[in-house]
Amino acid sequence: MATYDADMSEAASGDMPLRVNNCSIERALAIVGEKWSFLVLREAFRGVRRFADMQAATGAPRQVLSARLTRLVDEGLLRKVPYREPGQRRRDEYRLTQMGLDLYPTMVALMRWGDRYLADREGPAVLLTHRGCGAPLEQHFRCADGHEVAGPREVTPHPGPGLRPPAVARAGSAGG
Repeated sequence: MATYDADMSEAASGDMPLRVNNCSIERALAIVGEKWSFLVLREAFRGVRRFADMQAATGAPRQVLSARLTRLVDEGLLRKVPYREPGQRRRDEYRLTQMGLDLYPTMVALMRWGDRYLADREGPAVLLTHRGCGAPLEQHFRCADGHEVAGPREVTPHPGPGLRPPAVARAGSAGG
């Protein structure tokens, strides 16, 4: 992962590799890192389950939507559930799995970022409130001991147990 500035973390002083072979961010983006996947997930979180409704809500071309739904099912974020309207053929609707549901805080964080920097002058298009009391939704970033974390300058990355740094090229090997 890249560093933010020279005094921010151990990564800046060289204690963390700048590139790892098994970065979780890179793996997640390989699955959901493009517009149509996020829009499909946005609609799934809103309760949209059927292909035609998903297409109407996202504006995705039919082939693109079909490919994104297939990928999200294959990766385990959505699951197909068959249904049949009276007199119609069997079809599938798409429901979030636990893996998909766990993306909700990420989706809200992305939405909040967009609301802050990209919303129209009048304000955001959608406001999120708690269904139970109607209060506006807030997100908080805390450590395991309950301290509020204001941003990346308060975080220190450390090598995790699964870290696999890239192989270092040997002296005298081809290409160098």
